[in-house]
Amino acid sequence: MVIWYILFFTDMLLWIILAVSVFYILFFALASLLPRNLRNQKSKLGLQTSDLRPQTLDLRTSDRRTSDRRTSDRRTSDRRTSDRRTSDRRALDRSTSDLSTFLVLYPAYNEDAVIRSSVETFLKQDYPRDHYQLVVISDHMTDETNAWLALQPITLLTPHFDKSSKAKALQHAVHELCTMNYELSSKNYVVILDADNVVAPDFLSHLNAECQKGYHAIQCHRTAKNADNNIAALDGLSEEINNSIFRRGHNRVGLSSALIGSGMCFDYQWFADNVDSLDSAVEDRELEALLMRQGIYIHYAEDILVMDEKVSNNDNFQRQRLRWMTGQVQALLRMTPYVPRAIATGNINYLDKTLQQALIPRSILLMVIPLMVVLIQCSMFIVHCSMFTIHSMKWWFLFLALIIALLIAIPRQLRTRTILSKVSAMPSLVLRMTCNLIHIKTDNTDFLHTEHGKK
Repeated sequence: MVIWYILFFTDMLLWIILAVSVFYILFFALASLLPRNLRNQKSKLGLQTSDLRPQTLDLRTSDRRTSDRRTSDRRTSDRRTSDRRTSDRRALDRSTSDLSTFLVLYPAYNEDAVIRSSVETFLKQDYPRDHYQLVVISDHMTDETNAWLALQPITLLTPHFDKSSKAKALQHAVHELCTMNYELSSKNYVVILDADNVVAPDFLSHLNAECQKGYHAIQCHRTAKNADNNIAALDGLSEEINNSIFRRGHNRVGLSSALIGSGMCFDYQWFADNVDSLDSAVEDRELEALLMRQGIYIHYAEDILVMDEKVSNNDNFQRQRLRWMTGQVQALLRMTPYVPRAIATGNINYLDKTLQQALIPRSILLMVIPLMVVLIQCSMFIVHCSMFTIHSMKWWFLFLALIIALLIAIPRQLRTRTILSKVSAMPSLVLRMTCNLIHIKTDNTDFLHTEHGKK
């Protein structure tokens, strides 16, 4: 009898732990369906506040309409003349006061296969050339690649690290550019891209529009640029699910977006003041924690795309996920001590991001919950000779909630038979992620490189 009580409480404890992750995902998946807030809608539609105010009628309405008709032609003529006069001024102003300046950083570790294409594409920006500076931090790349980069209208840095990491590359860039007397004080924002990232020619123009709204931290919409096999397709699908839950869903309810690691934009002075605090292999989680502690909101610019190369083989997938899972555990351990202060100060964003680090990965949920459904179902049948009891039904309910959450989080354009047919590769990927659990080392800061341009 004691054994059954132990099994009962173990079952309930495991269900509660998994349910926290499932219902967190479900809540923000549903939140991602909410419309954009009023300010974003007005910005997107080009409406003024007065356009959205309810109109009221009184006894003077008729007189105003008559007066309006009398002056409409004259106003139209004056407006056309004014528009012509101001068009040139706007074009001139666009090159000065309305434009932010950007420092664009491409940390590139052993990325000879992809860096040329990324740089060539970025240099096609329609943004004024004197308003952005492109910097490539070349780490362990070949002399041939560095020679080609040196011929481009960019700044090339070639550091040598005993133990390379993206955080060290970013720190080196800020320090080296200051030493070279670049006018970084004039840079409003810093943009961080991975070596495989490709952006559209209007990337900086759209990013500038978001910066002009006063945001100090922006996460762009990173999405897959390849789906050439099952692994890459599922990796891209997972990225879009993350975008729905941890970025769009959060912004829809007023919470900060999560960072991804590339396609990030920060106030330059803030970044320069905080970059030396980075010392792990998952600098995006560190940046996220710093922003939350300082009360800085992260905006998700879902219309600004950053095309990202997805892993295309099992080894790369396992290596990448091991780095992410290790970083998640490290971030949780680092963030937890500040939780009491966050509670005392009402820092909801910090508490939310701390909870995110404690969530069970979705792939593990997809393996553990069905397994528990089978085990509980079989045990209940053996003990009670019944297929459906309260103990089994709660696991069925949890599994159904997880499936609904994931279906909601998948963008409509990806809910196709072609994409869903790729799930045949999921069991092996889930197994690899599960194997990663035994390799997580909380004190490990080594950089695990994900190879690009190779299948």
